[in-house]
Amino acid sequence: MDQIAAGSSRHSIALFFGALATILAAAVGAVLAVIFAATMVVIGVMASILLGLTHFALRTRRSARAHAPADPRLIEARHVGGHSWKAYGWDRRNT
Repeated sequence: MDQIAAGSSRHSIALFFGALATILAAAVGAVLAVIFAATMVVIGVMASILLGLTHFALRTRRSARAHAPADPRLIEARHVGGHSWKAYGWDRRNT
């Protein structure tokens, strides 16, 4: 009879610790899910800001090209890196 009582008490203790481990695992999973969701929100906000800045940069660039003077005496120069520039149109004859 003592063996049955000892087995039953061990079973109860194992059941208690199993339930405790299950609750702890569920709590850790919930915390990780919240952290993951917050990370995704931050990535979404950063991507939105990046797209907005890209939009404003392209709009400003387009606007600057539209307002550029069309003087045929002007040449175009582009920065190609370091201290180097590449000039276009310097060899054309101005009429």
